[in-house]
Amino acid sequence: MTTLPHRVLRALEQFNAAHPWDHNAHYHPWILRQLPRRFGGALDVGAGSGDLARLLAGRAAAVHGIDADPEITVRARDLTPPATPVTFTTADALTGIPSGSSYDVITCVAVIHHLPFTEALAVFRKHLAPGGTLVILGLSRPATPVDHLLGTVSIPLNAATGWLKNRGRTAPRPVSMTARTRPADMSFPEIARAAHAVLPGVRLRRGLFWRYTLVWDHR
Repeated sequence: MTTLPHRVLRALEQFNAAHPWDHNAHYHPWILRQLPRRFGGALDVGAGSGDLARLLAGRAAAVHGIDADPEITVRARDLTPPATPVTFTTADALTGIPSGSSYDVITCVAVIHHLPFTEALAVFRKHLAPGGTLVILGLSRPATPVDHLLGTVSIPLNAATGWLKNRGRTAPRPVSMTARTRPADMSFPEIARAAHAVLPGVRLRRGLFWRYTLVWDHR
């Protein structure tokens, strides 16, 4: 937990609110680097406003995005050009994936902490085709010295990145940041233990901006 004075934290909150930027979108290029140049079907779980799904469509034959929020799903459809091979459906992440479907790529960004973790991984594994890749960008509860160090380093970087991305000007929140959120309740060590139990060979890494990454290849 940060030890910054309350007044400083309040000032940072106000600054960040005036210069917002999408921490999840920051990782989109990294996500694409984990994937093949071309692949067949892709599923984006918790698609939100559809930013990642549209990026995946540049490589995939077809992309399906699901999200439990009907309002953000409508926005995703509105923001997607008609010719883009992407569909969006309002659906539950655990029960709304079409029965019997499989995908070469499954992505899940800043959503799995809203779900029963182990059950969600099992569902994703079930729907990932042999040879496919699962990529998760998640949030964890700070619990170790490394977590707190990364969080402390992220505080000034967060403000500086917001300033640079907005070129020093105030800005409204991106559409992708309007979805409902909640804090994570699992620590990174807990996440790692649970993930290794369900996905042998899974690769996890802590990252900046209060995120971690998970990659699993279905051999």
